[in-house]
Amino acid sequence: MITLENVSKIYPPNIKALDNVSLEIKPGEFVSLVGQSGTGKTTLVRCLIGEEKPTEGKIKIGDWEITGIGKSEIPYLRRQVAVIFQDFKLLPKRTLFENVAFALEVSGKSNKKIKSLVPQVMKIVGLGTKMGRYPNEVSGGEQQRAAIARALIYQPKVLLADEPTGNLDSINAQEIIDLLRKINEFGTTVVLVTHNKEIVNRLKRRVVTLHDGRIISDQAVGKYVI
Repeated sequence: MITLENVSKIYPPNIKALDNVSLEIKPGEFVSLVGQSGTGKTTLVRCLIGEEKPTEGKIKIGDWEITGIGKSEIPYLRRQVAVIFQDFKLLPKRTLFENVAFALEVSGKSNKKIKSLVPQVMKIVGLGTKMGRYPNEVSGGEQQRAAIARALIYQPKVLLADEPTGNLDSINAQEIIDLLRKINEFGTTVVLVTHNKEIVNRLKRRVVTLHDGRIISDQAVGKYVI
């Protein structure tokens, strides 16, 4: 599903954010990507969603080589590789329903399609009764659930979760991880970027560790070892 071949990313004057990274993630895997701040995790995510281009190497999503992806192709990539962030990125003056629907509106979906799809996805993430509320009227955990619903609306093949629990307390954080596991069980490949040692150890899934832009560990059933 995701293949990186000898990927490096160098920022001027000579800062190596990624250093000869090779990685393969199979369809349906749940992978935790861990490492201290400044080890290249965010740069790797940005390369996978087309926000950055590698200086060297190749990146494939399925059969699509995205190494030199153009700006006009990025919206199509985002429908296959969805991403959620620590800060939710919800539109404050739109309801949770409208936030999720907006992703479909910009792609030209009909109102009929939107009214059919959005409630289904909102129900999956546990927000079926709160679709009419605004972001400031719900908890941080519920805002993150809305962000996940927005990411899922295109039924992506890959879901990148970049520190999705960073702004949440332990109870809400665990609920979000449980939801990601549920999404993974539906067949979506999940890549979780996190600093949370407790969550990684409890998952007992594959753990890839970055240090100074290099992969230093790749455990099939791993723990947070840094």
